[in-house]
Order: sequence, then structure tokens, then C-alpha cells
Amino acid sequence: MKDFREKLALVPTKPGSYQMKNKDGVIIYVGKAKNLKNRLKSYFTGTVTGKTRMLVEDIDDFEYIVTSSELESLILEITLIKKYDPKYNILLKDDKSYPYIELTNENYPRLKIVRNVKRRKKRGHLYGPYPNVGAARKTVNMINRIYPLRKCDKLKKEVCLYYHINECLGYCAKEVSQNSISEMKREIISFLKGDSTEIVKKITKEMEKASLNLNYERALELKTMLEDISITLRRQKIDLNKNYNFDLVNYYSDKNYLSIEIFFIRDGLLFGRHNEIIQTMLNAEEEVVEYLVKFYDKTSILPKELYIPVELDQDLISSFFEIKVIKPQRGKLKKLIDLARENAKEQLELQEETLRRDENIRMKAIDELKELLHLDKVSRMESFDNSHLFGTFYVGGMVVFDDFLPVKSEYRKYKISTDVKDDLSAMREVLYRRYYKVLMDNLVKPDLIVMDGGQLQISVAKEITHSLGLYIPIIGLVKDKTHSTSYIMNDKYEILNVDKNSNLFLFLTRIQDEVHRYAISYHRNIKAKGMLASVLDLAPGIGEVRRKELLKRFGSLKKIKEATVDELSEVVGCDAAEKLFSYLKDV
Repeated sequence: MKDFREKLALVPTKPGSYQMKNKDGVIIYVGKAKNLKNRLKSYFTGTVTGKTRMLVEDIDDFEYIVTSSELESLILEITLIKKYDPKYNILLKDDKSYPYIELTNENYPRLKIVRNVKRRKKRGHLYGPYPNVGAARKTVNMINRIYPLRKCDKLKKEVCLYYHINECLGYCAKEVSQNSISEMKREIISFLKGDSTEIVKKITKEMEKASLNLNYERALELKTMLEDISITLRRQKIDLNKNYNFDLVNYYSDKNYLSIEIFFIRDGLLFGRHNEIIQTMLNAEEEVVEYLVKFYDKTSILPKELYIPVELDQDLISSFFEIKVIKPQRGKLKKLIDLARENAKEQLELQEETLRRDENIRMKAIDELKELLHLDKVSRMESFDNSHLFGTFYVGGMVVFDDFLPVKSEYRKYKISTDVKDDLSAMREVLYRRYYKVLMDNLVKPDLIVMDGGQLQISVAKEITHSLGLYIPIIGLVKDKTHSTSYIMNDKYEILNVDKNSNLFLFLTRIQDEVHRYAISYHRNIKAKGMLASVLDLAPGIGEVRRKELLKRFGSLKKIKEATVDELSEVVGCDAAEKLFSYLKDV
């Protein structure tokens, strides 16, 4: 670790944001502080463990920006995190947003599951979020079976099967009174807000009717629905005596881990809960605030009110989110805050031993790999694989692992030129495109390239990287005749002495399996769309939007092939039209 005493002596005691950099000048961590001097000194004095130790060992320099307030420093911190996506800042496990149930505001309403609700221009009645996606789907399916809502995205010219099985009123061809629709909407909204009276009556009546008609299978299905409703509402019920709508957050930290618990309260019901355990840095309270910013940016609509424990900065959170933030001190809401902390603690205690064991195993495997390859650092690894259909329609995939953990947001797919007819040529193209982009866009370079193959694949990787002036260590994972990984080769074509039963061998083969799965799944997705979509999906410069526009304009692949460059350029532009015209001549 470098000696930063002279530089630290010049740091002011004002609020601001600081940025840690590695030896390549890449920002690896962004933080904020009320007192920059004290916070930065804390990294380099005393004992640090876990994730903080790994960060400190990686720091080659730091910079800071002074701000006039802590709120300003938080805004700057979040802006820089979004811009640089630093390795050691919090990464959400899943970037997918939680689903909501939407009852649309259309003349003939639909009930459906939606995500990314913040980006929707037209919203109906939204209920959620539902952390349990299965529960949301089950609820929507149940209501759609009980109430004859519209099922199709666009009205058809004649009634469909749903009309004939009494699950739709035939809005496309029949006259339906607005009174009937309004009554349905009222009952559905009432149920989604937690009042099951009307829907239970309907199901009970339908169940009795099915039983009298000796339709016992249908009667049993309806009885199961009633039991599901009863169990769900019993689990959701909390004794607040008011129809509160808010989110509530609490946390529990122990050593290097932080467990964050969020309760979603809607109309006095516990709609769902979210828990995530992360490795923490020096200040748990600030990590919680950073986590909340990322969570609400990616996974939810902001609540009107947020309840927090006393340790968190109420004014800072309220000012940043521009919502009402409350610290309950007594009564039922204080008990609910305490319950969230107990849940956070319980989740951490359940997983802590496994997390620590996994972390130790990974760190030992990394140390073993560094020793084998005579490297000071091995953290970021990039691996490549190709897939094809009978020697045609090649595609490539790249996966990224950090400390043997997948970084799925950085996976990349590659369409490969149609004139490529073999694996090595396909790999040359993918590697060149990847590392040319790394150079041009100043992206983070990997510490290690992991090739799926032996001497030939390693040679191609060396050829491409060296031609670009990059000298990145490379290893190859060589398979035997049964397609099982047999041994590991370095970029000097030497076989490394790695025990097949070791954790290092297991972690490396996981990377190999993951990139193979990723490339094949990309190819399967293309093939699943049919040959027409396959041809256009693999065309250079043609993405999803342009593909749809071409099909809309010309109607078929045959007509697209017959089109002139000028005709194509009217849809996709001149450059893409010329490439597409040349491409289509060869397929």
C-alpha cells in the first residue's frame, strides 16, 4: 500500500465526495463524507478487513471534490457512481424492477403485470410492488378468471376463446355497458386494496354452483382459490388501524456485512418485503443511504412516505428524495421498525457463515491463481465463446467475472459477419471488436482473459491483443474428448499444475460453463424467432427497432432482399442500408 500521509495532510475538513483510483487510473470507489480529512484517513490508519481491505490494497491514488453541504456531496457521489460504476460500490443483485399489478384506464380495462412503471407515460391503477413475482402472477390469473375483463392487447374483429369460456365479455364485437365495467373495476380495486369480501362471495357462489352441477374438479379449484386468498391476507395483515401507504427500512450490520430490510405497506397491509445482504465498507449508515438511492432508481416508484430508524440522516434522505421521511419513536410504527431490524438480523445470521466461507474460498483461489501466473493482481476476468448453426450464423458471447463472481451487467453479445465460416475467425472478430472498443472508449481492461480452448485459441487472443498494443495475461481451459475440462494452459503454452478437485479449478470451469451457456442461449433466442428474424437479427447495424421497421415497410424477407440500397436507406439510413444490401446478397 502506498504512503498517503503527505497528501492526507492537505485534505480539508469540509464535506465532499472522494474517488479512489487503481494503478490504471480507473475509479474503483466513490464515497462521500461530512469531513473529508477524517474519512480518508480512516482508510489508511488502523486495521481494515473484508471488502475495505481489498479496496485499500487496490488504491493507487485518490481525488476529492469539496462541496458546500452534505446533500450536495450525496448528489455528486450518486452522479459519479452512475457515471463510473465503480467496482467497490454497492451493486444490486438484480437490476430488474419489482412488478406491479396494473388495472388499465382504457375503455375496456385489462389487468396485467408491469415493470419499469416510472417510465410509463400512461398509468392505470397500480398496486404493489410485489417482491414475490409468482404471487403477483397468481393474483392476476385468479382475478382474470373470476372477472371477464378484456384479455387481448388490441381489440380483435371477432370474439375469441375467452368469450366462449366466459372469461371475457366480447368487447370487440358486443355492446358492454359501462355500469358493468365500473362495477367490476370497483370490486377488483377493493380486493387489491385488501378487502376480499366481494371476491370471496363470488368464488363461494361459483363453487356451490359447480358442486351442484357435479363439477367437483372446478369446485376444488375454487376452494383452493379461497384458501390462497385467506392465507395471503392473513400474512399481509398488520395491526395499524389505518390505511397507511409507505415504505419502511431498517438494517443490521455485523463485521463486514450489512443486511437491509424494506417493508412495503399498502392500505395497512404488508404487501411484501425485500432483503439484501451486502459487504459493507466503513460506514453502514452511509451504505444504507447509497443502497436506497440505487434501489429506488432501479426497482420501484418512490413512496409518498419513508419510515427509517433513528441512526439514519432524516433531513438528508428527505431532501434527496423530496418525500416525507419519518423516524417513529413509539407505538405500532416503532414496533414495525424494530420488526424490520429483527428480520434483517435474522436473514444475516442465516447466511453469514455461508457468505464468509464462500468469501474465504474465493480469496484463497485468487491467491492461488496469482501465484500460478506470477501476477500481483487477478480480479477482473473476461471469457469468450462462439455458437453457430451448422457452420453458419455465428454469434459470440463475453462474460465478466470479478473475484470469481459474475458481473452480468457487463456481459456482451456479438453478431458476427456472415463471411466468417470457422470458430477461430469468429473468435478473432469478437476479440478485436471487444478490445478495440476497450482502447477507444477507455474501458476497464481485464486482469486475465480466459479462453475456451488450448493453444490455437490462446494464439488468436495473443495475436489480437498484441496487435492493439495490449499485453493481458491469457489462459486456456482445454477440454477432453468428453467435453469436460481437462487442464489449464497459460499464454506460454505451458500446462499449469492445478488440482482438478481444487476450488480454483472449479471456479475457472464455472466461468467456462457460463460463457458457453450465454453464447448458446443467445443463438437459441435468435433461432426461436424463426429464420426470417435470424437473418435480420444477424445483419450488421440492424437492431430490434430497425428490424421491425423493415418488416413493417417491406412485409417479408423476400421483398427486403429485392429492395434497392436507396429503398433500404429510407428505413435504416445510408450506411446501414449499404451494409444490409451486401449482407443479404450472401444469405
